[in-house]
Amino acid sequence: QVQLVESGGGLVQPGGSLRLSCAASGSFRRIDAMRWYRQAPGKQRELVATIIRTGTTNYADNVKDRFTISRDNAKNTVYLQMNSLKPEDTAVYSCNTGGAATDFRHFEVWGQGTLVTVSS
Repeated sequence: QVQLVESGGGLVQPGGSLRLSCAASGSFRRIDAMRWYRQAPGKQRELVATIIRTGTTNYADNVKDRFTISRDNAKNTVYLQMNSLKPEDTAVYSCNTGGAATDFRHFEVWGQGTLVTVSS
């Protein structure tokens, strides 16, 4: 079974930075695209950033030029570097990925979420 464990959330002042990490563990053959989502109180979940195995990335318009997604394929880990944080970035951030399990079946898995609060 594949699990995602996130870390790095917390309280930061507006304009500050945080780095989130999400590591995949367990037994699997391959991890495909890795994504960060977020959900603010009272709002729908939003896709923040995506990175595929080759390193190609995609971002939501409201985080472009402020957030950077990266991955370490050897460690099966995805990162989200968040700079110039704004109060509207406050949300629970969750990572998501899928790939091929040991029996070649596709799997999809979510992390437990980590709270990011941007406030003075």
